[in-house]
Amino acid sequence: MRPFKPFKEEATSLMLDAMTIENRIDRIELYGTLQITRDKAGLKAARSLKEVVDAAVAALEAETLPDQITIRPPDKVNNPFK
Repeated sequence: MRPFKPFKEEATSLMLDAMTIENRIDRIELYGTLQITRDKAGLKAARSLKEVVDAAVAALEAETLPDQITIRPPDKVNNPFK
């Protein structure tokens, strides 16, 4: 798995099984499913997820954080196929 630098840019997207992890400046989005099976493959999946979460926790702990942020809605883009 390539290095994950949480909250640094909005271009990184990782796939773990069927789970997508998207990096944003103000948040990290996780969606989909990830099976952590009781075998070596499950251990590898669990470690990969832990690596991402540990990086996010370390980044958050290194900052002075507000109580809560307001997530702005995504910019609307015209459909280029219309």
